[in-house]
Amino acid sequence: MVKEELDIIKQAILNEIEGFEFYQMAAKQAGTKESSETFMALAREELKHADYLKDLFDKIKTNEGEDFELAFVSEPPSPNIYKWNKMDKQYTGLGMSVFAIGVQMEKDTIQFYKEAKKKTKLKQAEILYDLLIKWEFIHLKQFAEQYDIYKEEWWADQGFAPF
Repeated sequence: MVKEELDIIKQAILNEIEGFEFYQMAAKQAGTKESSETFMALAREELKHADYLKDLFDKIKTNEGEDFELAFVSEPPSPNIYKWNKMDKQYTGLGMSVFAIGVQMEKDTIQFYKEAKKKTKLKQAEILYDLLIKWEFIHLKQFAEQYDIYKEEWWADQGFAPF
């Protein structure tokens, strides 16, 4: 049973690294220092989550008594609440695209943890997956809100407003 949990955590680490790479790529294409810093903050958030999962993996793989039990009850680091700067008009489309992809990545990750929760037989793992779902949901909500802001700005820039 521990092997299944370790496989889930390995995939979760990979998911976070993919997110890191995506946001780092977006930062390089952002066009402005402020936008680049925003995307790098998101990349660092993904790395923070990956580090937490790596630590969890190491504790679980030894499968020894108290460390094993405590591994499941340590809360993931709290996600940061961001206030994003207004993006330069020529980069609004990029911001909108990045946050649209971010929304989908968060939805996929939430679904991944929900499926993992259904499959596990460990109560501690269920609690862990619930915590991870909440953590990812915060990002989902933030990204969806930011996407909507950029979408409205983009529509206005295209002359679609006030329709």
